[in-house]
Amino acid sequence: MTKFDYSTLLKEAKAKLPEIKQTTERFEIPKVTGHVQGNKTIIVNFSKICTVLRREPSQVIKYLQRELATPASADGQRLVLGRKITSSVINEKIAKYAKEFVLCKECGKPDTKILREERISSLKCLACGAKHPIKAK
Repeated sequence: MTKFDYSTLLKEAKAKLPEIKQTTERFEIPKVTGHVQGNKTIIVNFSKICTVLRREPSQVIKYLQRELATPASADGQRLVLGRKITSSVINEKIAKYAKEFVLCKECGKPDTKILREERISSLKCLACGAKHPIKAK
């Protein structure tokens, strides 16, 4: 009978364990799901994306229209874009929107709201209290 050392067995068991992948990121934008129908692109999960971003769909639509240079309209929970656009391009534009209009410039948290004072819009962070002007386009 062979004798096993507890620490040796423990090291072997730890080596066999799978690596735990834990993200501490609580803000994750859902990827666009949709399809192309004729000359139009339909985003099925648009309302979910707006809910995660905590922004009005009209604001996000206005931004996407400008960035993608295409007409867009809300159709219930969906967004209908006036031309064929790949999902990777749309995901990129939504990530850019989040960086400019959702995430705090100081702490990087998504707990923000847009304040309009006179003619200047600013991003107010509810987590750290920072306030930054939003550049108008």
